[in-house]
Amino acid sequence: MSKDQLIIFDTTLRDGEQSPGASMTRDEKVRIAKVLEKLRVDVIEAGFAIASPGDFEAVRAVAEAVRDSTICSLARANEKDIDRAAEALQPAQSARIHTFIATSPIHMEYKLRMQPDEVFAQAVAAVQHARRYTDDVEFSCEDASRSEFEFLCRIIEAVIAAGATTINLPDTVGYGVPGQYAELIGRVITNVPNADKAVFSVHCHNDLGLAVANSLAAVMQGARQVECTINGLGERAGNAALEEIVMAVRTRHDLFPVETRIDTTQIVAASRLVSSITGFPVQPNKAIVGANAFAHESGIHQDGVLKFRETYEIMRAEDVGWNTNRLVLGKLSGRAAFRARLEELGITFESKEELDAAFARFKELADKKSEIFDEDLQALVSDITPPAVQRKYKLVELEAHSRTGAKPHASLVLLRDGERHQVEADGDGPVDAAFNAIEKLAQSGTELKLYSVNAITSGSDSQGEVTVRLERDGIIVNGLGADTDIVVASVKAYLEALNLLAAGIMRAHPQKEGI
Repeated sequence: MSKDQLIIFDTTLRDGEQSPGASMTRDEKVRIAKVLEKLRVDVIEAGFAIASPGDFEAVRAVAEAVRDSTICSLARANEKDIDRAAEALQPAQSARIHTFIATSPIHMEYKLRMQPDEVFAQAVAAVQHARRYTDDVEFSCEDASRSEFEFLCRIIEAVIAAGATTINLPDTVGYGVPGQYAELIGRVITNVPNADKAVFSVHCHNDLGLAVANSLAAVMQGARQVECTINGLGERAGNAALEEIVMAVRTRHDLFPVETRIDTTQIVAASRLVSSITGFPVQPNKAIVGANAFAHESGIHQDGVLKFRETYEIMRAEDVGWNTNRLVLGKLSGRAAFRARLEELGITFESKEELDAAFARFKELADKKSEIFDEDLQALVSDITPPAVQRKYKLVELEAHSRTGAKPHASLVLLRDGERHQVEADGDGPVDAAFNAIEKLAQSGTELKLYSVNAITSGSDSQGEVTVRLERDGIIVNGLGADTDIVVASVKAYLEALNLLAAGIMRAHPQKEGI
């Protein structure tokens, strides 16, 4: 039986970035975009070009770097937003402008303060303006799941006539439930006279834990694009998870009349990269990409799997990338093998200096660990300060003491602008003491918003990956550090955050509107 293609629209770089503290730099967005391209994502929403100069540059950089996926920028339904999106997308091999306006009574009255006829006219004008730049225009009815049906049909018919080629019906606040939401999609497609001239899309939020279920139910009613994110990243409770959508369609091919072009073997690598860059660890029991997703503890389950895998596994771990989780390299391995494995993971270097720095770190790690895993490599690369960042602070030496009944103490030797300083302080633990010592020198005026530790692999010699999130004057920065010593990893993360602040590389939330 011939199946329709289900278009996978990834918005990790736009809606995923709206998770508190998950904002990304331009270079980080490019790294993720390249992995999404390798994953064979159809459309990559790279950002909201008008939101800030940084977001504009990020969209443009992604448009320059990616050739095999369509690159999209979000724009509100006005000419200024659309012009800015088009400018950012100029380098793209394939470009899409995604414009939106709210259509629910509550949004029109309280947020937009517009009458329905005004919203209608603005939507049509926005689509017509976007078509001056590209034939690929997506229009979204923000808060569609709470919109009045007749108005929804009226505005959709008009924007399709104006040139919209994709119509998105978002469940913006996660209000929908599968049966009701799917019925809405089916009714709209049936009742809009020119519905056959556009692809219908869904963008579901996970406030009730139903984003994936709602999306898949909508597919059964004719939706042929799903908007989703890696690891379900996104505002509030997040978005529909790409990996769950793709593997549900693939695993239940007997049920779904669609197929995707996703290379599922790249899913785990994409998940790890997004987790590493954002500092949001993946919960162990997360479907598809969690550490326990293919683990079996129960004796009954283990026995069944050993006899016949399909007794308890509906997917193969290898199909989503779990089979490539080990790097068989050691301290005697050379640069060529090291670089080749990183390229397989979607990690490339712009200069020989960057490669040399990463290789030196690899050699140091190989002396500490008996086995090197791909997770270690991801952490190793993310732990290297980006070339754009001048390292104002650098750790030279660290000594930390913690003993029962005694006050924990840390003594550090730091470089600040190349000048050597020794600082020490007490704290509630060795990490707190080390942070207090750093602040004696830095006096950064920041507030620690998040301190997160994640074991990268199993085993007592595992690296710990630490995320430190600092805030100052509304600006948020994420510092990442990895080491087999958690205190050292923590200090690295704190210093990276300070270096980002000093370099003016801000990871503040640029988006003011979100669908």
